[in-house]
Amino acid sequence: MSTLRRFVGFAFTAFLPIALLTGCGTGTTDETAEVYDASQDVLRFENEGHLKNIRQLTFGGNNAEAYWSFDDEKLIFQSDWSEINDQGCDQIYIMDPDGPDGYEEVSTGEGRTTCSYFLPDGRIIYGSTHEFGKECPAPMAYEQGRYVWPIYPSYDIYVAEADGSNPEVLIGGDGYDTEATVSPDGKWIIFTSTRSGDLELWRYEVETGDLLQLTNTLGYDGGAFFSPNSQQIVWRASRPEGEAAEVYKGLLSNDVVEPSALNIFVADIDGSNVRQITDLPGANWAPFFHPSGEKVLFTTNHHQDNGRGRIFDIFMINLDGTGIEQVTHSGTFDGFPMFSNDGKRLVFASNRNLEGIESRDTNVFIAEWVD
Repeated sequence: MSTLRRFVGFAFTAFLPIALLTGCGTGTTDETAEVYDASQDVLRFENEGHLKNIRQLTFGGNNAEAYWSFDDEKLIFQSDWSEINDQGCDQIYIMDPDGPDGYEEVSTGEGRTTCSYFLPDGRIIYGSTHEFGKECPAPMAYEQGRYVWPIYPSYDIYVAEADGSNPEVLIGGDGYDTEATVSPDGKWIIFTSTRSGDLELWRYEVETGDLLQLTNTLGYDGGAFFSPNSQQIVWRASRPEGEAAEVYKGLLSNDVVEPSALNIFVADIDGSNVRQITDLPGANWAPFFHPSGEKVLFTTNHHQDNGRGRIFDIFMINLDGTGIEQVTHSGTFDGFPMFSNDGKRLVFASNRNLEGIESRDTNVFIAEWVD
C-alpha cells in the first residue's frame, strides 16, 4: 500500500508478448450450465490456468491496491488516472466490480492518499497526508542511483463514512502510519508505522483502540494481511545485515526505503510463531492468503534476471515454503492480488492490455479463480 505497498510509478516497461491467449466467453441458458470459451478471454495469457473471464475495470494512469468490501459488492482502490483525478497524486475511489458504471471519489481530494480498505460496517479507512497540506507531497523516485519508496511522515490513517464524508484520524501521531488492512472478523486492523523508530507492524483493536507492536527486527515490515480465519498474518519484510543494514538505516533517516530485497513472512496475529516462507532473490511482496488459508499469493520478480528485472508476476506458495507456482504470465507487471471474501474471484493490478502493447499504465483487473 502506498508507494510502499505498490510498485506503481516504477518503470514497468517490459514488453508484452504479442501472442495473447484468447480466453473466456460465457453462455448460460436455463437448460445448460455456463460454458467457458477460452477464445474469448482476450486478456488471459497462456498458462494462466487459475484465471478465467478476465475483465479490465480501469483504463489509464496508475490504479492499484483494489480491495473488496466485506459483502463483495464494491472495490476500493487508489488512482492517479487523470480522467477521474485532477489532484496529481493518488486519491481513493470506490467502484462496482460488475461494472463499473463510474468511480466515486471517497478521499478528500487533497494531499496524497494510499492503502484504503473497508470496515465490516461499510465505512472506509485509508492513509492520507491531507491535514499536513493540500498539495501532493513531493515524490522521491531515486536517491544516489537507488530506486526508493518515500516514507512520508505526514501519513496518518483516517476513517470515513462509506461515501467519504466525515473523515477523521483513526490512527496517527508522529511519523509514518499507513498500510492498514482489516481482519475478516472485523476485530483488528494491522498497519505499518515508524512510531518505534523502524518500519514495524502494529495491531489496532477496533473495539478498544489498544495497540500491540507485532515485529521488532531491523528492516522494513509492511503490506500485511490477515488469514481467512483471522488467526494469522502475512507480510513483506527486508532483513538487512552488515553494510546493508547501515544503508537501510541511512535511507530511513531520510524517510525513504529501498524495496529491492524483500521476502514473505507469516506469523500468528500476536506476532508470535514467525516463519519466513520465501527465500528468493529480488522483491517478493504484496502477499495475500489463498481462501484455504494454506497458501499465499504474492508478487515477485525473482524469476526474472535473478530478481533484478522489471517483470513482476503473481506466484502462489504453500505456508511451509513448498510448492511455488506461477499464476500470471503476461510478461509485464502483475501484482496486488486479493481474493473476494467468497473466494470465487481475484482482483489484481496489471500492465496488460487488449492491444498487447508496451504500456506503463497500471490498471485494475478482475478474474474468476480456478483451483
